Amino acid sequence: MSEIKNSRWKIFTNQLRNKYRLVILNDDSFAEKFSLRLSPLGLIILIGAVTIVMTTLVISLVAFTPLREYIPGYGNVDDRIAILKISAKADSLESTLSSRDWYMNNLLNVFSGKVEGKTAKPTKDSTGKYKSIDIKPSESDLKLRKEIESNQIQSTSDKVSAYKLNVLSNFFFFSPVKGVITSSYNIREEHFGVDIVAKEDELIKATLDGTVIFVGFTTDDGYVIQIQHSNNLTSVYKHNSAITKKLGDFVKAGEPIGVIGNTGENSKGSHLHFELWYNGFAINPQDYVVF
Repeated sequence: MSEIKNSRWKIFTNQLRNKYRLVILNDDSFAEKFSLRLSPLGLIILIGAVTIVMTTLVISLVAFTPLREYIPGYGNVDDRIAILKISAKADSLESTLSSRDWYMNNLLNVFSGKVEGKTAKPTKDSTGKYKSIDIKPSESDLKLRKEIESNQIQSTSDKVSAYKLNVLSNFFFFSPVKGVITSSYNIREEHFGVDIVAKEDELIKATLDGTVIFVGFTTDDGYVIQIQHSNNLTSVYKHNSAITKKLGDFVKAGEPIGVIGNTGENSKGSHLHFELWYNGFAINPQDYVVF
């Protein structure tokens, strides 16, 4: 069986190698004008080579010449950029027109007297249904509240003391300002830092290296700046008259960050309120900083 297959394969290969001649003759004189000697295998190779060359030329024309702009899916990059710019301008124009329409409608309402008045305040309940309700806490309720509050303060104090790890002793805390402490740390009175009185316009300095994570003004504490240090330690400086750093600045220990002041409703005089927070709990700055 294998011999028959081998013989068929030899016959096929021999036929591919057979030579043929293509001759072009003059019809009147039968003179030979052109002749070409080919084999089937050579013809196949010639057709394959021509196909590869033509395919390469077509791909090159499409990829590297302006002809690609006429093919769906391709386009000029400059045209696309122009279209995006026109789209952005159209969106901006639409927003501007909408704002102008809203403004004109408000003007027309003002000129025509259609001004919105203040909303009416809710009326008091005069039925007297709730006068007999006793809202005063009982003695047992007051006792329970005091126990819960004392337990919460004690548990918070225990957590704070537990978080005072030896790692904090490895830090050298720079004193933010030299002065007299007028109010110490007292967690029971929710005073989570120390108040230091110093000279007027005294510079406030960073206690450790860190990154500024908050700069702002609050009604209660005035100008405030917070710095995030390593080991999840945060320092807070309140009641400043001015702040010399902005959000995201990296500061070195002892670098000036503000000026002592008397801003905020909680301030009764020119001083610095300084807090230290470790792992989310306030710690006593006097345990680590010499003022």
